[in-house]
Amino acid sequence: MCWRSKRILSKLKIKKIMNKLNAFDWLAVVLVIVGGLNWGLVGIFNFDLVATIFGDMSGLSRVVYALVGLAAVYLAAISMKLAKQ
Repeated sequence: MCWRSKRILSKLKIKKIMNKLNAFDWLAVVLVIVGGLNWGLVGIFNFDLVATIFGDMSGLSRVVYALVGLAAVYLAAISMKLAKQ
C-alpha cells in the first residue's frame, strides 16, 4: 500500500471517529485545546490568560482550571473507547 493510500485511509478513520463525537465530547475537546494553549502561553511567555481574564486564582478561574482537567480525563477515557472501535 502506498503512502497516499495510507494517508487517505487515515483521514477516513479520523472523519469516522469525529462523526461519532457528541456535543459534550466537542466541549471537552475545546476545553482541552484552550487549556493546552494556556499552558503554552505560561511556558513560553510566563503569561496565564485564564488568570488575566478571570483573576489570579479567583473562584471562576479555579472553575475553568477544574473543567479543563475534567475534560482531559474524559477525553482520555473516551479515546481508549474510540481506539477500540
